[in-house]
Amino acid sequence: MERTLILLKPDAVAGRFCGKVISRFEEAGFRIIGCKMIEPDASLWKEHYAHVADKPFYPEIEEFMTSKPVIALALEANNVIATMRDMLGVTDSRKAAPGTIRAEFGTDMMVNVAHASDSAETAEKEIKRFFKDEELFSY
Repeated sequence: MERTLILLKPDAVAGRFCGKVISRFEEAGFRIIGCKMIEPDASLWKEHYAHVADKPFYPEIEEFMTSKPVIALALEANNVIATMRDMLGVTDSRKAAPGTIRAEFGTDMMVNVAHASDSAETAEKEIKRFFKDEELFSY
C-alpha cells in the first residue's frame, strides 16, 4: 500500500468543486485516511515549497496559497502516486490532457486544483508536515 498527500488548493475551495475532485479519487479506489481543511501560515508554505522558495516567483505562490483555506488529504492505495499524477494531469493546466482533473478545473501553472506528492519519499515527509499520526486512519 502506498500513501500520498493531496492539497486541494485555494482555487478548488473557492470554485466549490472539491467534492467533485474527491469523488474521482474515491471512484479510482483511493482510501481517504486523513482529511481536513486548514489555513497554513507563510512559514509552512515556505517549508513545503522550499525547493522554489528562493525563486523570484515564490511570493506569488505564497500569496495564492494563503488566500483561502486548503483541504489536505492523505490517500492510500496500490500505486496511488503514479495513478494520482495521471489523473491530475501535468502541472500547467493549459497543457493538461483532456479528461484530467487539471484540464477540467484548472486555469494555469499555479491555479491548477491540487498539489500531489511526486514520490513515496516526498509523500511520507509531506503527510507528516500536514497530519499528526492520530489524524490518520487505516481501515
